Amino acid sequence: MKTSGKLFTIGLITFWYSSNIGVLLLNKYLLSNYGFKYPIFLTMCHMTACSLLSYIAITWLKIVPMQTIRSRVQFAKIAALSAIFCASVVSGNISLRYLPVSFNQAVGATTPFFTAVFAYLMTLKREGWLTYITLIPVVTGVIIASGGEPSFNLFGFIMCVGATAARALKTVLQGILLSSEVEKLNSMNLLMYMAPIAVVCLIPAALIMEKDVVGITIALSKDDINIVWYLLFNSALAYFVNLTNFLVTKHTSALTLQVLGNAKGAVAVVVSILIFRNPVSVTGMLGYCLTVTGVVLYSEAKKRNK
Repeated sequence: MKTSGKLFTIGLITFWYSSNIGVLLLNKYLLSNYGFKYPIFLTMCHMTACSLLSYIAITWLKIVPMQTIRSRVQFAKIAALSAIFCASVVSGNISLRYLPVSFNQAVGATTPFFTAVFAYLMTLKREGWLTYITLIPVVTGVIIASGGEPSFNLFGFIMCVGATAARALKTVLQGILLSSEVEKLNSMNLLMYMAPIAVVCLIPAALIMEKDVVGITIALSKDDINIVWYLLFNSALAYFVNLTNFLVTKHTSALTLQVLGNAKGAVAVVVSILIFRNPVSVTGMLGYCLTVTGVVLYSEAKKRNK
């Protein structure tokens, strides 16, 4: 029984890594290499898949018990989180059009820095001084990596920093807004409610900012049917990223999750460099290593503070 449990956990972690890195690389391929220059529409496809698959997983497959929204106030809170979640995913996808995955991951690794800043500004929650010191290499590493990035693009960099900050803001806000036991939702139920709201926000945004995107996608599919399969597979993967993240959190310890999360970024960097062959500099890699080291030290410092 123990062996089958171990195998299940290993399989789950493998699927988690594959879906996370797969969606990242496929986003990059579609937006940059394939030439599908519509990040808002791509995010809308992701959110539509998350809406449908979340509903099927919770109501039919009963992966987790269904939690209901209890008040208009709770719905307003979920809508606010959805808007930030949406902004984060769109900004991240836009940044992939302009930046290599390796640099995108380096900037993404600074999430703890933004989380600590927002937690302090919004809840006045102070960490120990050691925790703040560990954030210095996190930020310094990205500054070094930016200076040594051969494919640096300022707009892409701003979008990537925005996506990282929005992700941290959502985490902090979620802790504040849905803190009461009555309003607390597990991540799968929260996704089921957030994703349709995100779709409603993204439809007008895509139609206004990415003119005739539906017509262009249909025309593209007539020339190359693969685009349809890419979009369907990519959208399904976007849901499985959330599902596997939830299951890995449930079946492993917080420490294991932290270690695996830090390693995942490094694996994504190596795989993306091997696939896309984007130029990397020694300075850029040193900066990224410094950031990851800072993130590991930050996790350790937080653990000791508890």
